[in-house]
Amino acid sequence: MDIFLPNRALFEREALDYAVGGQVYYKMQELGVETRFIGSHNRVTGIPGKTPQEAFLESKRTLVVGVRRSLDFQTCRPSAHYQLPLVTGCTAECEYCYLHTTLGKKPYVRVYVNIDDILKRAGEYMFQRKPEVTVFEGAATSDPLPVEPYTGALKKAVEFFGNAQYGLFRFVTKFTNVDSLLDAAHHGRTTIRFSINNQFIIKSFEHKTPPLHERMAAAAKVAEAGYPLGFIIGPIFYYPGWRQDYEEMFEMLDANLAAPAAGAVSFELITHRFTRRAKSNILEIFPRTKLPMDEKERAFKYGQFGYGKYVYPKEVVDEVKEFFEKKIGEIFPESRILYFV
Repeated sequence: MDIFLPNRALFEREALDYAVGGQVYYKMQELGVETRFIGSHNRVTGIPGKTPQEAFLESKRTLVVGVRRSLDFQTCRPSAHYQLPLVTGCTAECEYCYLHTTLGKKPYVRVYVNIDDILKRAGEYMFQRKPEVTVFEGAATSDPLPVEPYTGALKKAVEFFGNAQYGLFRFVTKFTNVDSLLDAAHHGRTTIRFSINNQFIIKSFEHKTPPLHERMAAAAKVAEAGYPLGFIIGPIFYYPGWRQDYEEMFEMLDANLAAPAAGAVSFELITHRFTRRAKSNILEIFPRTKLPMDEKERAFKYGQFGYGKYVYPKEVVDEVKEFFEKKIGEIFPESRILYFV
């Protein structure tokens, strides 16, 4: 499930000037993956697909390897100060994904080979803000774990921040291939979070992702290795039976997460929302989707990046917030809820 084997790997020629680029290239050749060169990782053509669904699925199976030229980092509220751009895109096929807004209908998976340049730039951001601690998010527009066996970028970042006096690192994943990170010298400065949901939502909308019990087992490994641990529960859906389904999820989490990991765990809670552009793309890619996207049942608000989104009305949000705060307080009394949106 966690080993991403692409159908094709597309390389900028300059990527082979970097050790990571050569490493990925030879691994693709060894695995028999079709490889070819492209002019720019920002302008990828030739991904097959006669329908929007086919184009989407083929994009998900396309690995693009390039050099990150812009070293200006985007901000990343509310979870961090800046994004750390190691990977763009995700191998999962979640129907609700917010990347349907930003990456469009051909969300190929892109990795950057100039990792040292990216980390050096992170150091400059830390220097500018010291003595304040600067927090970097490694999964703002991606799930970086499925490609980690090819790049080793996460482990490199973890060890970089392990020695960074004024920086902290965090990333979130739905995947479970964490073993290569367990012996990293993280020194408690990287928080690994797992994106979880109840089993009905995972089965209905989170295609090509590990089941809930496997994510929880990976979380237990990470906690045992001494990493600060967190969970993103999202998107939270409101539907008949939602309380029972989320109660079952919390019971599973309680059973799988041994103390003392449960004490220090953090939670980020995100209710379901969608943009008009995302809805249009989702309906093309998943024409039979059962995602609740009736605009008449939602409230409209503007997000931090200037585009509007449809969210649950205030009375629903208040009910959901009360439930989650109560359940988390009961089961994980020493935990922290970082935010609820």
